[in-house]
Amino acid sequence: MKEFTELRVWQEGKSITVSIYKLTEKFPGQERFGLTDQLRRAANSVCANIAEGFERYHTKDKIRFYYLARGSAAECKSHLLISKELGYLSEETTKNLIEQCSEIGRMINAMITAIRE
Repeated sequence: MKEFTELRVWQEGKSITVSIYKLTEKFPGQERFGLTDQLRRAANSVCANIAEGFERYHTKDKIRFYYLARGSAAECKSHLLISKELGYLSEETTKNLIEQCSEIGRMINAMITAIRE
């Protein structure tokens, strides 16, 4: 692959980021600098760290950024669960987004394993 945009994991990350931006538009105004911002930043971080890791030359550098992306996917899950508990997201929407985050995490793990071998 020549570009990070060709990576399926980056494409999945972008997809969930766009979904999160659209969903958080409906969050209450008082969450603008709280949960809305945190959730959006975590989602963006997944894509950004995958892109940065892809462009790194050294294996340790690549893996470090992929670990950061995986951590950001987990952070998204935490923010999504809190959003659901506060009544900002439905059970079904939350479940779907959390599954997407989990899938991204699995894909990142597979990339890390492949790089190490």
